[in-house]
Amino acid sequence: MSVIFHIDVNSAFLSWTAIEQLKNGAEVDLRKIPSIIGGDQASRRGVVLAKSVPAKKYGIRTGEPVANAIRKCPNLTMAAPDHRMYKEYSRRLMEFLRTYTPDIEQVSIDECFMDFTGIAGRFASPVEGALEMKNEVRRRFGFTVNVGISSNKLLAKMASDFEKPDKVHTLFPQEVPGKMWLLPVSELYMAGRSSVETLEKLEIRTIGDLARMDPRLVELHLKSHGRMLWEFANGMDDSKVETERAEVKGIGNSTTLARDAKTEEEACRVLLKLAESVGGRLRKAGQKAGMLSVEIKYHNFESCSHQKQLLRAANSDQTIYQAAAELFRELWNGEPIRLLGIRSSKLVEEGEPQQLSIFDIQFEQKQGNVLQPSEQKREKLDRALDAIRRKYGEKSVVRGSFLEPRE
Repeated sequence: MSVIFHIDVNSAFLSWTAIEQLKNGAEVDLRKIPSIIGGDQASRRGVVLAKSVPAKKYGIRTGEPVANAIRKCPNLTMAAPDHRMYKEYSRRLMEFLRTYTPDIEQVSIDECFMDFTGIAGRFASPVEGALEMKNEVRRRFGFTVNVGISSNKLLAKMASDFEKPDKVHTLFPQEVPGKMWLLPVSELYMAGRSSVETLEKLEIRTIGDLARMDPRLVELHLKSHGRMLWEFANGMDDSKVETERAEVKGIGNSTTLARDAKTEEEACRVLLKLAESVGGRLRKAGQKAGMLSVEIKYHNFESCSHQKQLLRAANSDQTIYQAAAELFRELWNGEPIRLLGIRSSKLVEEGEPQQLSIFDIQFEQKQGNVLQPSEQKREKLDRALDAIRRKYGEKSVVRGSFLEPRE
């Protein structure tokens, strides 16, 4: 049986800011007073990126407007985010965790999955191994983490969200009825607000209610997302820890939206722009991608991602966009979206020969006796547009769908 850890920094941005302030002579630890990271104290604009445990007692929530948080707690202490510093703390943490095993999948700046299976024999039990890592992180760096343990990624992540901070929790399949089914359905991973509202109309209040429901009924109301939620409620997840080693890192791009995307049409416009960016960078590097992943970060800062293997390695904008749009539709839970990203991996040299199947080739036109596949035509078009943009600037050729309508 596999043993998977989910390691999550407790209030990462606030903890890392507090440590830096203490290093620089601060007398008060932000973690011990009502405090938040985010926004601007003078203008009271922005949103709460992280909160302390004392701030949580006032009902302050991550993702809510700073003005709301101040109304709840007038003596709230605020600190501005420092993303460069956060990246450095994240790098140090991941570097330390890789001293145990390289089988790590970093999924955000402050969390990762670890495949503990290969090193389990070095410890009396998975819990003992997790306790050692957790305690060593606190000793070395001064901040705390939660570690969730299970046989798959989903349950490990659910376990790490149990009581915080500085805790180790298990959630193996046999523990699901006793530990997870009693929780409100809103605490299930990927159950967004709109999905929860739909489930509650079906009188599904707890994760156990959902697990015992006929999946066909859930799918009828929430489509493929409903089927996925039903599987999650039953602890089902066959995704693997995707170790990304330095030599196979791909090319990607992401963007934080000026305003939250609330419709599929808005999101797909963004994905199309990202696909053009990723495709152009792949072609410039002389490479094609064998795998694509899409990342979504919601308005409440909850993140998720999904990936798929391409039938053939590709670097055409249209192929990347079509795969990304398909992944997006599988992932999106209907909540407003703050960030979208596309990442390519499993890169191969552009000139490397590839095996074609009859299904890969769409015959669109005949020139003499030569039948040309549509993918080849797309690549020629992409290269022509790349040349124009190099000569006349990135905005010299713009898709009609990106133009704003005139009054």
